Amino acid sequence: MSNRLDCINKDDRYNPYERIQFIGGQNSDGKRWTLSQKEAITAIENGTYSFYVSVGGRSVDVIVRLSPFDNKYLTTTADGSEPNNLLSLPEC
Repeated sequence: MSNRLDCINKDDRYNPYERIQFIGGQNSDGKRWTLSQKEAITAIENGTYSFYVSVGGRSVDVIVRLSPFDNKYLTTTADGSEPNNLLSLPEC
């Protein structure tokens, strides 16, 4: 099941690999939901959920990457848009 993300919560760190704390969206029934970054990474890796961000009418997948410091983090697939579409979302 693919879920659209429309907000994130960031901490005050400048490192993009560690900034996202929570992701969020809205169910079809209108209820809001949030997951921690750790929960979202586990869900993606287990195939439980997938996530995407809408950018200019296109869907861009959210994926798990490994930072240069060997930490897993969330980002979007390359679409030629900078900055990262995920970090550009408003706060939840």
